Amino acid sequence: MKFIYLVDYWVPFPSSEYGGLICLIASNDAEAFAILSQEQTYDEKYAHLIMPNVAKAQKFELASSDYEVGILDSFTT
Repeated sequence: MKFIYLVDYWVPFPSSEYGGLICLIASNDAEAFAILSQEQTYDEKYAHLIMPNVAKAQKFELASSDYEVGILDSFTT
């Protein structure tokens, strides 16, 4: 079973002026956290804020598990 996650960007103001949204596919919160924490374009010093946002993210179950896990799209400021 896989889910689409809509995760609020975790970097606070003023480093991130308006926040953002990351859309990804993962099987569970731990996998979503691993995907996001390994992404090199996100600032490492805020990595401790990723898991709380993953836990409260909107999650939608996919009808098929054929989808590849990973980040689909990201909008951050």
